[in-house]
Amino acid sequence: MSKTSSPSGSITIRNLESAFAGESMAHIKYRYFAKLARKAGDEATAAIFEATAEQEVQHAFGHLDLLYPAASLTPSRALEIAIEGETHEYTEMYPSFRHLAVEEGNNQAVAEFDDQIAESREHAQAFRSVLQTAAKRFAALARVEERHADHYRQALASANSKKESA
Repeated sequence: MSKTSSPSGSITIRNLESAFAGESMAHIKYRYFAKLARKAGDEATAAIFEATAEQEVQHAFGHLDLLYPAASLTPSRALEIAIEGETHEYTEMYPSFRHLAVEEGNNQAVAEFDDQIAESREHAQAFRSVLQTAAKRFAALARVEERHADHYRQALASANSKKESA
């Protein structure tokens, strides 16, 4: 999956992807730890975990800015990337994880992976639906714009013929 003009297989891109994954995991982990601390009645610990989690998100966003530069990322391209990711999850990643969990007899993990397969499929379909709707809207808009352009061409031709006859 090429994200920038860097060559495919770039070590820097792979490192940015790993850094993004690490920062994202830290964010979620610290949010979880904050939830546990709050449940235990320790607001001070919960607050430090939440503050740090927010910093981790900002680090992750910085990596994403390099992986997916805003200037070159359209909503349609973002949807395509999301569809690719969700499709990978439900067709390859979670099924392989599920298979290994079955082999190990970890029924809780099997159930979790089954849930994730179903949800990833739903997410991919939701993104596809939005992308298809956007494509239909763009096509309708293009037809309207073409009618306007035809109208302007006719008006210009009429004006030019009046000039020539004068």
